Amino acid sequence: MNATRTTLTAAVSAAVLLTGGAAYATATATAAPSAKGATAYVTNYSSGTVTPIRTATNTVGTPITVGGGPDGIAITPDGKTAYVTNMGSGTVTPIRTATNTPGTPITVGSNPHGIAITPDGTTAYVTNYSSGTVSPIRTATNTAGTPITVGNNPYGIAITPDGTTAYVTNTGSSTVTPILTATNTPGTPITVGGNPYGIAITPDGKTAYVTRDGSDTVTPIRTATKAIGTPITVGDGPLSIAITPGGKTAYVTNSGSGTVTPIRTATNTAGTPITVGDGPVGIAITPDGKTAYVANEHSGTVTPIRTATNTAGAPITAGTRTREIAITP
Repeated sequence: MNATRTTLTAAVSAAVLLTGGAAYATATATAAPSAKGATAYVTNYSSGTVTPIRTATNTVGTPITVGGGPDGIAITPDGKTAYVTNMGSGTVTPIRTATNTPGTPITVGSNPHGIAITPDGTTAYVTNYSSGTVSPIRTATNTAGTPITVGNNPYGIAITPDGTTAYVTNTGSSTVTPILTATNTPGTPITVGGNPYGIAITPDGKTAYVTRDGSDTVTPIRTATKAIGTPITVGDGPLSIAITPGGKTAYVTNSGSGTVTPIRTATNTAGTPITVGDGPVGIAITPDGKTAYVANEHSGTVTPIRTATNTAGAPITAGTRTREIAITP
């Protein structure tokens, strides 16, 4: 985790300048549904922008200006709106994907980071790293509801495929908090151990996988019982995680190693690491499952990975400090 710690220290320093002393970390990128002509949206933390990339050609479009320190991103199931968390502004910016125009920022908590949207598209849940809360946003009106108290320094968030439960990683508490979305009430925290960051849930909803920077491992959680399984060793500084639509493989970004580790979910065994760019953070997978896109923070690039062969393609130049990524239908 040493190289990752260097990455996060630099990131925290930037957040301090933007927010008057509040720290932050990264979020989990989720694989959104995709199709031909899909667009990947990449947050550029230091540029205050989001870069669209046409996945059919891997060509970059005009950057979209959002708030200060854009980090997490998620796209509604209908593909019409991308929501971007702005850590330095304490806001979330909605982007109309049809025109790539940003809407009015939505005020949430301090240092918003992770974001996930319910399968029905009605609510976006945002982790507020320095507030220890999660803000629900009604997407129909873009209004934030009452914050939900979770653990210390909530970071990543993922929602079960049936939409009933949101799982939040709390880096400062070394726990994961389940939230019942019907009532927005937090459940009993699940202790996972040192520095949980990213989280993703299998398409069948049975297992949540949590990256742990503190131990360079990924911990599986049985959602039915909230029991944790044997940690899976990956690379240095695991941050984000995404799972293929078929549920067979989870891909983990290792920020300190400059690699991505594939995990076979049937056996929870790690495969050969895939070399990408410098400081990989976010990852998203096209809904056809053919390509994983990795945001490399220190390189300012995005690396496409062919999942059939686990080979990395030519890096795509995106912006300054590329952080997280999501893909439209």
